[in-house]
Amino acid sequence: MKQYIIGIDIGTTSTKAVLYSQRGDVIDYANIGYSLYQDEPDMAEQDVDEIFEAVVDGLTQVIRRSDVPVTEIVGVSFSSAMHSLILLDHEMKPITRSITWADNRATFYSDELKKSGLGQKIYEKTGTPIHPMAPLSKLLWIKNEKPDLFSKIHKVVGIKEYVLYRLFGELKMDYSIASATGLFNIFDLDWDSDVLEFLGLRRDQLPELVSTTYQMIGLNPAYAEVIGLPKEVPFIIGASDGVLSNLGVNAIEEGVLALTIGTSGAIRTVVNHPVTDPKGRLFCYVLTEDMYVLGGPVNNGGIVFRWVRDQLFTPEKETAAQMKIDSYDLLTDMAQKIPAGSDGLIFLPYLGGERAPLWNADARGTYFGLNRNHTRAHMLRSALEGIVFNLYTVLLALEEVSGSPKSIQATGGFARSNLWKQMLADIFERDVIIPESFESSCLGAAVLGLKSLGIVDDLSVVKDMVGTTHKHVPNEENFSAYRQLLPIFIRLSRILNDEYSAITEYQRKYKG
Repeated sequence: MKQYIIGIDIGTTSTKAVLYSQRGDVIDYANIGYSLYQDEPDMAEQDVDEIFEAVVDGLTQVIRRSDVPVTEIVGVSFSSAMHSLILLDHEMKPITRSITWADNRATFYSDELKKSGLGQKIYEKTGTPIHPMAPLSKLLWIKNEKPDLFSKIHKVVGIKEYVLYRLFGELKMDYSIASATGLFNIFDLDWDSDVLEFLGLRRDQLPELVSTTYQMIGLNPAYAEVIGLPKEVPFIIGASDGVLSNLGVNAIEEGVLALTIGTSGAIRTVVNHPVTDPKGRLFCYVLTEDMYVLGGPVNNGGIVFRWVRDQLFTPEKETAAQMKIDSYDLLTDMAQKIPAGSDGLIFLPYLGGERAPLWNADARGTYFGLNRNHTRAHMLRSALEGIVFNLYTVLLALEEVSGSPKSIQATGGFARSNLWKQMLADIFERDVIIPESFESSCLGAAVLGLKSLGIVDDLSVVKDMVGTTHKHVPNEENFSAYRQLLPIFIRLSRILNDEYSAITEYQRKYKG
């Protein structure tokens, strides 16, 4: 009998469900989007029921559209965005929306924790950098500014835990998602008692911790009927999207780096034991009990390209719509005509604050070096270069801690563009390999699920599933130009640190 598995990724902007064969072939795919609520400055929340419905809808679509008999679907395995926070009351009902990683309202408390020195001690045990993205900081903010809400907390969960609770009535959290909360000791694989005491939380207010290969069986019959799956089909709890993306692009061997640019971005490598950075710049999250993912996330990936398109290239966007072509393709063709280095125009891409390597929610975007000869096309190309420059600075931090990578596997929406792929190779001065694999976090979840089910013996089988790879080799003329600009970029991002705080304070006052 043939065997199939579904990998499902609960992402920041949408939930993706992919039905795979045992060999990793894509049989069917669904992508269900949802809203982001930003009712006040620095807010970034989502509706938990909207996301739950997207998960159910995504599963339903890939099962009912395909010709695969449900008896041949052996499991459903989960990936999820990190750092979401949902508070539940005694009836297990949400008393908040899902507060996402992009929510910056805890900035003051995050900054104070970092200044106190306690933040570094917490980081060294948890592997989660001190930043408003983390549930640790969000809980500190709620405790201080919304004490009535804090007093009503019965359970603290993230979006995946909420979804699986609705489906199974079990409240579990995998080690991977837990390791991104700031409350979990990555060395003990347990909630950290000192952090809980600091926050004023009890252990019984948090989910039970389980391995990333933990199986849930006994799907709620009502949802089993809607989705079209037998209730006995195992659901594997899985891990976070970041660590599963490494698995999904076959970047799980020592020295192999995974680089992702989607809406945001990240650089990650796998190590066999917990590692933290003395300077607190890198995260360390769990994949399995003997695989840890070390790296740095950035806020500003493809979302910067979208901002440039929408704010600076409205006519081209409208033209592309009339011609029924992709507006991003039209813009990359324009950027291609500008020389590497954008004739000395540098863009600091911090439109949404920044995580690695700055860990500064107040960071802001900056064009530097503008003169009368620069055009909109220069501004476009320099914005794309700025995204990659920033990722390169994360690589420098990673090299300090774990050594120089032997190869780079790159994935994400940018991978469709030859310009971006070549830019990566040129700025990083290394060969960049682009796997053909589809939706790397979903594939990673599927492979982890196959391992949990005993269908495969080792996660290394992913190397046979990623498909054809394409290599991009550095262009010496281009990397020579970038080599001169990178030190300026790095100095600017540090020199402006105090000014980021000053302008952010002004902006918050101005918004009233």
